Amino acid sequence: MVMRFVLALLLMTGVARAENLRLVVPDGRPVVGEMIPVTVRGEYTRQITLEKLSFPNSEAYDWMQLSRDQWRDEQVDGRTVRVFERRLALFPRHAGELVIGPVAHHLTVVGADNLREPLVVTAPALTLPIAPFPDAGAPLSARGLTIEDELSAKPGELRDGETLVRRVTLRAMGTLPHLLPARPLLREPWLISFAAPEQREMQPTPDGPVTTVSWEWHLRPKTGEPGVLPAVAIPWFDTAARQMRTAELAAIPFGYASFGNNRSGTERLPATQAGLAWLAAGMGLMAGLAFALVGLSPARRVDMLRTIRRLAPIDPTRRALARAVRTGTLLDIRRAAEAYLCRRRALGLPVSGRETAELDERLYGQNAATSSATARVELEAMLRHR
Repeated sequence: MVMRFVLALLLMTGVARAENLRLVVPDGRPVVGEMIPVTVRGEYTRQITLEKLSFPNSEAYDWMQLSRDQWRDEQVDGRTVRVFERRLALFPRHAGELVIGPVAHHLTVVGADNLREPLVVTAPALTLPIAPFPDAGAPLSARGLTIEDELSAKPGELRDGETLVRRVTLRAMGTLPHLLPARPLLREPWLISFAAPEQREMQPTPDGPVTTVSWEWHLRPKTGEPGVLPAVAIPWFDTAARQMRTAELAAIPFGYASFGNNRSGTERLPATQAGLAWLAAGMGLMAGLAFALVGLSPARRVDMLRTIRRLAPIDPTRRALARAVRTGTLLDIRRAAEAYLCRRRALGLPVSGRETAELDERLYGQNAATSSATARVELEAMLRHR
């Protein structure tokens, strides 16, 4: 009698162990907007005739299913079980603790005397820590990102009255369409710009969604005077390298070819006259700078101020970065560094793209540091940029 009881208990324990459902996620330190692969895995010994699993929605994340459900037989702990797997991708919306689940699998199994009976197997909830996005702008995290910039003609050699068509395609692996950035504004006081409706598309793949957004502008100079359409920086977090990167729409020269052909030629001045000319120009520049700003239109004034900011020896973002290195946390230092680098990119100053690699590794890598002591040494080279 005792042996029968023990045998029945062992059989019940084996069945209970096999009838289970769980959520499987990889180890790591995800940031806001980063794709988190989630596998719902069930192991069953009962004969299943019907099943239904619904993944719960939440205000804390977006999610999508990556592939069809899989059913197969496997050997688990020396016994054959029926394995169920559903692969999902989650995209956290906020920093902090992210709760996933619980998830219930509603089954109809064959019971005694071949009667159907319901069975509910539940996967307990998981809690994951989500790190803040390392940039002040909208979060954009991807496994890879590329930009295609197509021009219908040479922008600096347009025919009189010609309109330039610029088409930009941004492609990101491992993100959703609404997480890609908004269309940049290409506006200059000397430019007529018309933007066509943007197109956003997503292609599901087993490794995650591949999302593209296409922007198209029709651009034409107001006058023959040439100008430069400035570059546009798009910061994004590389989930493979665990660091911030910057994609860029390149700056392009703009104008009609006839403007350069119609300019009157000039000859070089003798050295003495050239020196006097430079002296007069310098004195005139110092005396008339303030009056020039007042006399310009608002759009022209913006261009003038941008040039002055580029030449000015005082950089407030550099001071903020130095202050953050002295007294701030690693996240404060990262945000101040991004503001400093964004200013340099906006002004066309040299940026290598590797200035914050070590800091990003400490913040978001597998062996993240919790102190800002070493960041002071790593950012000294950046602070020496003038």
